[in-house]
Amino acid sequence: MIDPLQILLGWLALVNLLAFLALAKDKHAAKKRRRRVSERRLLWLAALGGTPGVFAAIHLFSHKTRKQPFRRWLFMILGVQIVGLGLLLAM
Repeated sequence: MIDPLQILLGWLALVNLLAFLALAKDKHAAKKRRRRVSERRLLWLAALGGTPGVFAAIHLFSHKTRKQPFRRWLFMILGVQIVGLGLLLAM
C-alpha cells in the first residue's frame, strides 16, 4: 500500500519543479520577446503547492520582482498555505 505522505511529497516535488521551470521559461521568453507564461498559470502552480519553487525561481532569475499584483497574490497564497499547514499540524 502506498503511504499518503509519499504521495504528498511526490506531488510537492513535481509541482515545485514545474513551477520553477515555468518561471525559467517565462524569463527566457521575456528576454527573447516571445510568448510568455501567463501569470494566472504561475499563480495556479504556486497555489497547487509550488510556492517554494516560484520563490526560488524569482530569487535565482531576478524575475517578477516588480510585478506588484503578482507578488501580492503570491504572498496571499503563501499565507493561506502557512495557515493551512498550521491547522493540519495542530490536529
